[in-house]
Amino acid sequence: MPDDAFGSEFEIRPRPGQLLQRGVSRALISHGFVSVEELVPAPGLRVDVMALGPKGEIWIVECKSCRADFQGDSKWQGYLDWCDRYFWAVDSDFPTDLLPEDHGLMIADAYDAEILRMAPETKLAPARRKAITRTFAVHAARRLHALRDPGAGQAW
Repeated sequence: MPDDAFGSEFEIRPRPGQLLQRGVSRALISHGFVSVEELVPAPGLRVDVMALGPKGEIWIVECKSCRADFQGDSKWQGYLDWCDRYFWAVDSDFPTDLLPEDHGLMIADAYDAEILRMAPETKLAPARRKAITRTFAVHAARRLHALRDPGAGQAW
């Protein structure tokens, strides 16, 4: 396959959910948050975006690219115990009436996101906050190390 206007044949193109993650992460910066993607708060769980706010608050944003993506997800309720606020992020064509109304809602694309409905706050217990903040920091540091030294072993 020859190179074309979209890059080489070896280029890995982001999936729709990854594009939503990028837009969400960009938007969270404007709210004072830093974020990481694909974080594992506990065995068997992997959140799309976890964000750490300026006052230590933890938000989780689950990105859904289509109806089937939402309907095939049976683990999202396990994420609620790991954040102060929980959001759904979908694109403008997603049928939002499918989403539970008792969580936050963002409309996103690859470049930005807008909070349409703020998630209710459920404060984490101090011990849980400490544990998840440490997990967040370790995850972020490992990602940075992998960018800085891609040839290093992935012992973690």
